[in-house]
Amino acid sequence: MNPTQRSTVLVLQHISCEPPATYEEILDAHGYRVHRVELDEGQPLPDHHDFAAVIVMGGPMGALDDVAHPWLAAERAYIARAVAAGVPYWGVCLGAQLLAAALGARVYTGSSPEVGTYDVELTEDAAGDPVFGLLPDRFSVFQWHSDTFDLPAGARRLAASAAYDNQVFAVGSAYGVQFHVEVGAGLAAEWAVVDSYRSALERLYGAAGTQRVLDELTDTAEANRKVASTVFEAWLETFVLPGR
Repeated sequence: MNPTQRSTVLVLQHISCEPPATYEEILDAHGYRVHRVELDEGQPLPDHHDFAAVIVMGGPMGALDDVAHPWLAAERAYIARAVAAGVPYWGVCLGAQLLAAALGARVYTGSSPEVGTYDVELTEDAAGDPVFGLLPDRFSVFQWHSDTFDLPAGARRLAASAAYDNQVFAVGSAYGVQFHVEVGAGLAAEWAVVDSYRSALERLYGAAGTQRVLDELTDTAEANRKVASTVFEAWLETFVLPGR
């Protein structure tokens, strides 16, 4: 890997309004270039060996929606190869579900959606984790998902919520994070105009649901940003920066 590759991080997006946001700001502060691939726009997957790390973001589709989105199968295989090769991986929401599926675990629709601000708790395994072990035992995060997953073989479960046991897991330098601490109120407002996202909100909370969730996120944006900065900085320092 040449110096340019050591300073470039691959970001896989599935919809334009779900960028890395706070995570990308942190990458920029550390001098990393971002190579962005919009898979929903048909952009091709590059060689994973060309990047210091892979970040996979969320999206409105399910991790196994191959009929509607045939490129998902190739993405899951790509993730499996990258993780097997030891490329540090950070997956958010759909990115966490894709990681679980790529490593052989079941991904499925949960009993009820989590949309809004919810508490999560760290597990005993998180105490010794160099990334999530830096957080308090219980903290609040922004959630927007209805799918969930089983843990892949060999994974460490690091956080859980009341409704979903698997909120964060890790396999070596690969981390799957179900929640969206990278998102501020402005970006969430863009999500609210996506038909599938808006209709999900209205089914959950009625016509006033969108504004209620956005107001809630505005009130908690700084707390989410603090969590995002703590864990992502720690992941970079532990797994990505040493290879630079």
